[in-house]
Amino acid sequence: MGADAGVAGVSTAAHAREGLGRVARGGALNMGGAAAGAVLNLGLVVTVTRGFSPDAAGSLFAATSVFLIASAVANLGTPSGLVYFLSRLRARGAGHAATRVLRIALVPAVAASLGAAAVLAVLADDLAGLIGAPAAETYLRLLAAFLPFAVITDAALAATRAYHVMRAGVLLDRLGRPLSQLALVGAAAATGSAGLLAVAWAGPYLPAAVLAWWWMRRVLGAHRRSAPTEPAPPPAPPDSPGPARSGGSGADAGVSPRAFWAFSLPRSVSDIAQLGIQRCGIVFAAALGGTAEAAVFTAASRFPVVGQFAGQALQFAAEPRLAELLEADDRRGANNLFRAGTAWLICLTWPLFLPAIVYAPLLMELFGPHYASGARVLAVVCLAQLLAAALGMGDLVLTMTGRTRTNLANNLLALAADVALCLLLVPIAGASGAAAAWAGAIAVRKGLPLAQLARSHGLHPFDRRWAMAAGSCLVWFGGIPALSAAVLGTGPGSLAAALAAGSAGFAATLWRLRGPLELDLLLRRGAARSGAAG
Repeated sequence: MGADAGVAGVSTAAHAREGLGRVARGGALNMGGAAAGAVLNLGLVVTVTRGFSPDAAGSLFAATSVFLIASAVANLGTPSGLVYFLSRLRARGAGHAATRVLRIALVPAVAASLGAAAVLAVLADDLAGLIGAPAAETYLRLLAAFLPFAVITDAALAATRAYHVMRAGVLLDRLGRPLSQLALVGAAAATGSAGLLAVAWAGPYLPAAVLAWWWMRRVLGAHRRSAPTEPAPPPAPPDSPGPARSGGSGADAGVSPRAFWAFSLPRSVSDIAQLGIQRCGIVFAAALGGTAEAAVFTAASRFPVVGQFAGQALQFAAEPRLAELLEADDRRGANNLFRAGTAWLICLTWPLFLPAIVYAPLLMELFGPHYASGARVLAVVCLAQLLAAALGMGDLVLTMTGRTRTNLANNLLALAADVALCLLLVPIAGASGAAAAWAGAIAVRKGLPLAQLARSHGLHPFDRRWAMAAGSCLVWFGGIPALSAAVLGTGPGSLAAALAAGSAGFAATLWRLRGPLELDLLLRRGAARSGAAG
């Protein structure tokens, strides 16, 4: 395929709009799943906090945090590596090399997951003592058995996303697994047996892994049998940055084990650092403040998880498209996606975080009387998430340029800031200190990529769409809730009135701004529809 045809395919306005529309529709599908998954996860936390003592709940939350960190270690960065390389191979018309990439990725990842599970089981006693939750020892041993299935699930679903297939992740990871967890944990709460909690929480990873593997093979088989549905971008110039450009063409370009792991291993450590930022507050709160403080911090951080899922939903849809655009060195298209995605992310998440700050005491009462002190924690965490959404997905864009080592350094600096701030603030302020440390880490992790991308690629997330999205959210979900709370108090009726008025006004505003914000792409049914619905 000639370079001229590839350039024409990427550079035309129609093709760019088609690609952006596919991201929008895929993001919307992911967002629906994320919203449902967030509700299910919130229900899971409420079930645990109301069904068991704060000490038992804190021990489970600390143990599951260790499990998720171990899973991030064991996957070796394969989810990001699979999306990155499979998307680029598909864009080059070399999708037949997918089987080789999967073999390069999955054999070491599965072996690492088995080793990590053995280490977790053997060192459960020491780890439980380290996190200040001796009762978590049994939980950790039980969780270890399910660690390989978590790794397989993540890798298989990542492979489907590389082909713009989002439905598998939505149905299995966003809906099926958390729904099963909620049902099983609810059954454990009904029996009053804290010993069943770990199996109830981790058990659904087994069927999820089986179904994800089946879905991945189905998607790959369908794409092997079908011709490409869109023009491929031109081959990357030999001197372009990024580990995928190692020379060669077709199936051989960028799929050697050395190229794959040069990209994926730094990304693995970055993922560990990101998960550490999310979870080390729980661990430090347990170790330095007690398991009750860990439970308060975990409960308060459940509401912002809704927004995190929304951000991840959009990133999952944007990730393969960014890889394709940057493979073609289409910086204009990548910048447009970066900016549009940031505006969409603000519109998705700020309406959740802003009212939560105003009504933090009311929301924390959902978890029971022991958690009323977490209102300040919730407010700080929500402020941190407002900042994260406002700065966009720069870390993802940086990764898709191939600069995984730079991204790794950024995340390690952010994790170091989180640990240092936790050591300083948790002994003084407990869970509130852990929340403040998290906010500081987010500022570092999100701020550094913006400076690096602006300097190296001229990419940044700020334009009039950013101002429109932020201004609309501040008016309808900042000003209206504040006014309602001042007039009606902070009870349930006031919250309902604020959300009703704010949602109506916000919906009308978005409708008027649907063109400038490019939200009209959600309503279009072009050729890219199968990418969002597949």
